[in-house]
Amino acid sequence: MKSSIDKKTDLILRKNRELAAILEVSKSLTTSFDLEQNLSSAMSTLANLLDMQRACVFLLDPIFKELRIVAAHGLTKENIEKGKYRIGEGIVGRVVEKGVPMVIPNIGKEPLFLNKTGSRPQKEGISFLCVPIEFKKEKLGVLSVDRIYAEEHGDVDDDLRVLNIIASLIAQFVKLWESFEKVEKEKENLRRELKGKYQVENIVGQSDRMQEVFESVYRVSPSRASVLLRGESGTGKELIAKAIHYMSPRSRGPFVKFNCASIPEGLLESELFGHEKGAFTGAITQRRGKFELANGGTIFLDEIGDLPITLQPKILRVLQEREFERVGGEKTLKADVRLIAATSRNLEEFVSSGRFREDLYYRLNVVPIFLPPLRERKEDVPLLVEHFLKRFNEENRRKVSLLPESLRILIDYNWPGNVRELENTIERLVVMSGKDTIKLSDLPLNLKVPGPQEMPKGMLKTGIEDIERSMIIDALKNTGGVQAKAAKMLGLTPRQIGYKMKKYAVDDH
Repeated sequence: MKSSIDKKTDLILRKNRELAAILEVSKSLTTSFDLEQNLSSAMSTLANLLDMQRACVFLLDPIFKELRIVAAHGLTKENIEKGKYRIGEGIVGRVVEKGVPMVIPNIGKEPLFLNKTGSRPQKEGISFLCVPIEFKKEKLGVLSVDRIYAEEHGDVDDDLRVLNIIASLIAQFVKLWESFEKVEKEKENLRRELKGKYQVENIVGQSDRMQEVFESVYRVSPSRASVLLRGESGTGKELIAKAIHYMSPRSRGPFVKFNCASIPEGLLESELFGHEKGAFTGAITQRRGKFELANGGTIFLDEIGDLPITLQPKILRVLQEREFERVGGEKTLKADVRLIAATSRNLEEFVSSGRFREDLYYRLNVVPIFLPPLRERKEDVPLLVEHFLKRFNEENRRKVSLLPESLRILIDYNWPGNVRELENTIERLVVMSGKDTIKLSDLPLNLKVPGPQEMPKGMLKTGIEDIERSMIIDALKNTGGVQAKAAKMLGLTPRQIGYKMKKYAVDDH
């Protein structure tokens, strides 16, 4: 017989093993979001530290209402595949049904113990402990272990206490894993939607000029080459940049955009490369820059021509060496990014005048893609009008359409703001129009006034005044003489329409 000192020593050793097992299980469950790997590691810990012969985690399939083994120690793959129980079936099924632990002192003498896995050819002398895995009264599954008791193992109450703690840890991990899986599925669905949305097939344009752009996008997307998008403001450079990213092997990585002209020069380096805490006044925390955020994906630098000459060597280094340092930092960071740049500037002129580094220009200009202005692809205007009408009609629950003569005006207009200007114009027509049909008189004034190059010399002033007067009279007729409504229709303020009515001697009655 053991003395009281020996028993006390055994108790301390057993408690230490229990605490060590709980700690190791906790570590196993927080190493990653791999459900099977983490749970299998936790089951191995029970076997190794607490001398439990077999350990299994059964999780409840909410669709089929069936318990299945997702992780186990001491079972073969074939054993695991056989371990399926309906709610209420066998000991495992009853524990999840009742929500209370069950202990079978000798499974060889228990008819309810079904041994479905076939992992226990000799059942005599084996005890079976089974506890529910629950989170806030939600039944998630069951944790079970086999045990051959010896004096140093303690009693059943000790094991149940430890198993309940571990089951609680498993429940929390399973809920976290479910949340993680839900977010990952939503991200994947969003990524799939974006990939579909930004395929070149979904970019509107059938003109020869746009077909050349699309062919270039198809060719360059699978590569790692830097791309320089050239074109006027509003031609869709960001849309093409996204298409290149989502059609590339990097589509699962981030797409980070940054406008080099939108941030004061003093903050640009911090925005692009990040900064360390205390790097400058106001840097109260460490911050990651755009290149760090884009790691594994694509960074889109819009208006690259506005990048200060002092920062251009750092961009060149990232492109050549794929490394950088945060502002105020000494650690060199790696940047696995693909760079797509865009500009509406004449970079060649900037290089000649010393405002843009020649070496950076050639490093960016590996694959140049020129986006044509809308006035050079007028055959695309009807397609774009149809596309924008459909979109803004759906958003505003309208059924607005254009008469042929109105569409002709849109086709003939030069669109200095390109596709962006056309998009804004269609949105304004859909939102502000009081009717479902857009007539000539409903169009904004700037669309109907010919450009100076289109009017005979000497008739410019007279022509514009005649058109303005005619449009104001039509708008007043259509709004029952209400100046405020007529002004809104024409895109003018009430003060402006009042001034023009007085100028052209127009009566609102």
